[in-house]
Amino acid sequence: MTKETKELMRKSIHFSSILIPMLYRYVLDFERKTALLILLFLAIVSIIIEYLRLENKSFQRVFYTVFGVMLRRHEIYNFSGASFLLTSSIFCIAFYPPDIAFLSLCFLSIGDTFAALIGITFGKRKFTFVSKSLEGSIACFLSTFVFSLFYINPIIAFTGALGATIAEFINIPVDDNVRIPVISGLIMILTYILLPENIESSSNIYRILFK
Repeated sequence: MTKETKELMRKSIHFSSILIPMLYRYVLDFERKTALLILLFLAIVSIIIEYLRLENKSFQRVFYTVFGVMLRRHEIYNFSGASFLLTSSIFCIAFYPPDIAFLSLCFLSIGDTFAALIGITFGKRKFTFVSKSLEGSIACFLSTFVFSLFYINPIIAFTGALGATIAEFINIPVDDNVRIPVISGLIMILTYILLPENIESSSNIYRILFK
């Protein structure tokens, strides 16, 4: 199995992480405490599995037989993307307004997946400073922007999608499961605060930050 095929498989399964924000919005109705309790439980389970995977040889063999194909090279001896995904989900739901948390986590699932699928399949124009393609970045932006238009102000949708795209291709030592939702969420909050109809209202700023 080629490296590209493995990555496509990984991203296809990665897309299922959209269940987290979808359940948060449509099943839990933005009930923050319940969502955080569920995610904290899953995070604890994930940490236990990661510890056993890294330290227990017997568990390690079973784990790699079942899930080894899904791990990137740097994840073999470090925490996997799943743990970072749960961490960023807890952060976004705990500190971002519900709609912003929902979109930022959807951006991770949608943007990252489309960037990989289009970039690997059709990417011809590679950036010189990162292992990403122009086609993949465009796919990330368009998919997140169009999706967010169904939920939020077009200006916030644009800046959030742009933030997710930049976070997806920048080369910094932070896992993309963390940087995409955290950066895009922060940018959407700042955009909301700076919109003309909100900039003079301190009550709106308070509500968007602490709702």
